[in-house]
Amino acid sequence: MSVSFEVVEDPAHACAAMMVGVASGGGDIVLAGGSTPKSAYGHFVEAVQKVGVGLEGTTLWLGDERCVDPSDERSNYRMIRESLLDPLGERPDLPVIHPMHGELGPEVGAADYARLLAESGPPRFDLLLVGIGPDAHILSLFPGQATVSERERLVVGVPEAGHEPLVPRVSMTLGAVALARQVVLLATGESKAQAIEASFGPDAAPDPGVPCSLLPDAAKDLVVLIDPAAASRLPDQGAAA
Repeated sequence: MSVSFEVVEDPAHACAAMMVGVASGGGDIVLAGGSTPKSAYGHFVEAVQKVGVGLEGTTLWLGDERCVDPSDERSNYRMIRESLLDPLGERPDLPVIHPMHGELGPEVGAADYARLLAESGPPRFDLLLVGIGPDAHILSLFPGQATVSERERLVVGVPEAGHEPLVPRVSMTLGAVALARQVVLLATGESKAQAIEASFGPDAAPDPGVPCSLLPDAAKDLVVLIDPAAASRLPDQGAAA
């Protein structure tokens, strides 16, 4: 278990550089929803096109999805398609992406994704991205829900979301997080500062009521990639920015 903090002005840009490094080697990346990951995907596309990075062999997975149609504006897959895949154009080495079919419902959608992971062999995630909600939820694992403690299954259905949008979800678990070579937690803005403090501050301890606080024990190598505003309640970390 290794945890490191990087307080930078633009976490999305730094994350994109990490994505490029993995993609250039044909690695597997688990993508996240949210505004900061979306920005990272834009930077990733810019870097790939500018440097001419080959993407052959790259595989993209989703960490969680809302149970809506893929065309719905709440769909993580739609956001990823519009911010990452479509801008890459018609190049011959587009990465393979495996959407979560949330439109099937939480339980069927979870079983479908678990089957896909099993069919691909033992999952090999080189980089897994997660965001954090103001309530410290990660993926679609919400405070106090039983799914936070799931370790055997890699994917679960989440019938009731604990945060907006209040639609059912499909989510990878901390059991899946444990399979990743490296996990990157992305957070920006003062609205995330309290959740970051609760997860990593001096009084933090693993707590199912604070799902993000469980990441250090689950991840082999965790990088907390945040901006000064998100780090503002952490001793030393904010000052180091």
